[in-house]
Amino acid sequence: MAELWKSLPSWVRNIVVPIIVLVLAWNLVWFVVGVVSSLIGLLIKALVVVGLAAGVVILVKKAARS
Repeated sequence: MAELWKSLPSWVRNIVVPIIVLVLAWNLVWFVVGVVSSLIGLLIKALVVVGLAAGVVILVKKAARS
């Protein structure tokens, strides 16, 4: 691997490789942000469904009593 690295021209080592690394890091960061935000969105939807279900159960119990 060191031989491959040394065989590259200096402009590739100093310019092209860091740009490729930055692009890959940027894509990885946004992938992680997307996964986290989708998980948070699913959690919020699940909490809304649980809240609605709890409200329905409370209303049904009140209706059954009267």
